[in-house]
Amino acid sequence: MALIVRDYDEAIRFFVDVLNFELVADEQLAEQGKRWVLVAPPGSGPDDTTILLAQARNDEQAISIGNQSGGRVFLFLETDDLDRDYVDMIKQGIRFVREPATHAYGKVAVFEDLNGNHWDLIEYS
Repeated sequence: MALIVRDYDEAIRFFVDVLNFELVADEQLAEQGKRWVLVAPPGSGPDDTTILLAQARNDEQAISIGNQSGGRVFLFLETDDLDRDYVDMIKQGIRFVREPATHAYGKVAVFEDLNGNHWDLIEYS
C-alpha cells in the first residue's frame, strides 16, 4: 500500500524512530526522480504488508497528504498489548484522537500519523 507523504526523510524518521517500524528499502530511482521507500511494522516477515512512502510530486498529490481517506481511519496497527503501546506512543508525542476503548472484538484507540492520517491501534480479543 502507498502512503503519500510530504518528505521522504521526515516520514522515515517518524515511522522508524517514533513508531519503531523497520526500514525495508530506501533506493534512489534517479531516472524517475524519486525514491523507493518501504517501511514495515517491527517483526514483519517478507510476506507481510509494507508501506510505500510516496513523496507528493505535485499540488494535486499534495492535497491528499494527511487526508487520503477523507478523515476516516484507513490504517490498522495490530498490537499484543494496547495499554503498553498506548503509553509508549504518548511518550513519543503521538497524538491520539480517540482514547482506548474496549469492544466485543478487542481494544482500540485512534491516533494520527505525522501528516494527520488516522490509524487504529488495535488489540484483538
